[in-house]
Amino acid sequence: MTNFITHLSVPPLLIIIGMLIVVLVLGCFMETVAIMMITLPIYMPVVNALGFNTVWFGVLMLIALETGLITPPFGVTLFVMKGVAPPGITMADIWRAVTPYVVVDVLCLVLVLAMPVLATVVPSLMGMR
Repeated sequence: MTNFITHLSVPPLLIIIGMLIVVLVLGCFMETVAIMMITLPIYMPVVNALGFNTVWFGVLMLIALETGLITPPFGVTLFVMKGVAPPGITMADIWRAVTPYVVVDVLCLVLVLAMPVLATVVPSLMGMR
């Protein structure tokens, strides 16, 4: 699988973006740990083979996973919010209320994708990769 993906005639950054889109889509329907168990055994060898920083990719992956927790229709956190909301609040109200947060999370994902130093500056100060 790693050989197939790394030998595609697309830019490596586009492969990373595709991986993150898959995680975001899976986040709409699955729980975080399940997504990690399915994707990371495939993704990490590809990230290493493409020569990307694994800490940077880990931060991107976590942002995408956490965005999935608040993404309709099955975001786990949305159901927690429904459970603690007053009786008159509907799931549609919660979906509308969470939309700005999803936009901000996607913006953060784009920023870290565009500027890897945002994710790697602190670990580099600690002597990590």
